[in-house]
Amino acid sequence: MAQYELLLPKMGESVAEATIIKWVKQPGDMIEMDDTVLEIATDKVDSEVPSPIAGKLIKQLFKEDEIVQVGTVIAIIETDSDAAEDVAVTIPAAEQSIVESIPGTEQLASNDARGAAKEDSGSDRFYSPLVKNIAARENIAISELDAISGTGADGRLTKDDLLNYIQNKKGGAPSIAPAPQAAKTETSVKEETVKPASVSQPLTSVSGGDEIIEMDRMRKLIAEHMVMSKHTSAHVTSFVEADVTNLVLWRDKVKGTFEKRENEKITFTPLFIEAVAKAIKDYPMINVSVNGNQIIKKRDINIGMAAALPSGNLIVPVIKNADQFNLVGLTKSVNDLAKRARISKLKPDETQNGTFTLTNVGSFGNVMGTPIINQPQVAILAVGAIKKKPAVLETEFGDVIAIRHMMFLSLSYDHRVVDGALGGSFVRRVADYLENWDLNREI
Repeated sequence: MAQYELLLPKMGESVAEATIIKWVKQPGDMIEMDDTVLEIATDKVDSEVPSPIAGKLIKQLFKEDEIVQVGTVIAIIETDSDAAEDVAVTIPAAEQSIVESIPGTEQLASNDARGAAKEDSGSDRFYSPLVKNIAARENIAISELDAISGTGADGRLTKDDLLNYIQNKKGGAPSIAPAPQAAKTETSVKEETVKPASVSQPLTSVSGGDEIIEMDRMRKLIAEHMVMSKHTSAHVTSFVEADVTNLVLWRDKVKGTFEKRENEKITFTPLFIEAVAKAIKDYPMINVSVNGNQIIKKRDINIGMAAALPSGNLIVPVIKNADQFNLVGLTKSVNDLAKRARISKLKPDETQNGTFTLTNVGSFGNVMGTPIINQPQVAILAVGAIKKKPAVLETEFGDVIAIRHMMFLSLSYDHRVVDGALGGSFVRRVADYLENWDLNREI
């Protein structure tokens, strides 16, 4: 009998560790090739780890909710095949960098490059990207890392080992906070580093009736990302009120037939996404990102749609090349992504590489909002609730007052690269596409 060591696979250059959320197979269970052995979580997306070999699970090396470094042995599988050592562990869906599932973390690639140690001593000891990143920021050379005892598998140096070493070395609190702080920008890390050690957080008085709720993993990441976005971009918001009466009447007319024909419900979201994609083609400088003093104009139009989860958190699945879909294709993509987002079945690459984001605050009954930009994008559009209102219409016989379906659009944009003329013109163009909807359009 041969024993195969199942490793936590590499999931992208920026991903150094993952949390075990569930063991699907228990010791003694027989495993077929490609059977899911456990489920892991990194940032927003949960992924499954399949077995690349058939056999029997004889040992779990970590418990649920424990954090494991990439490349660590997580389980032992007993197999009849002597070729087990030659089998490589691969997870096609997780090969993408899951950290980038949060829009904005693409810019961390440059930080990872700086994460290499300050000098190369020729050491063959393995160090994770996170450990190297911390070491670089603390000016710790490879030779110094080699001298630190590790508590990980085979004496590997873990993040906690390094943080404890830094704390003991400085005689105070470490300047680098534990993960999930790994998804911070360089700016926020510098801010923490220069914070005086003598400054303590004010004590919070908690009465007997108060309840303390720990943030879950996703809420911590959302909080960090939102604060980072406000620190990064100069936020400005422009508003437009649109008369979407034709859009509402058209949808009411076709939704029954569409559902029977396509077995899909047609919501307003794909209609909004289509209008946004058209407006981006008219104003392509909205579809950009910023890298230092460079503006990167995106070739693809990848529109993220903010989706609320049952937990109350948000996730942003992305429709890639949204401008290339017809309305039927957009509807099916929107419904599919929204459904799988609610049951945590999104693939890592389905939350990455967005170039523009749409959020529907109207689904909560709100008439407008001022959304925070998803970094490294430069704009996000919020659509409010559609309300019936009296409005003045200009006709050939004079002005009249009529009941119309009205909706507010609010565009938050990065004033570093998007001026008021561009931001205001773009949101006005989206409204124009919605207002001029063809009542006789075929679908």
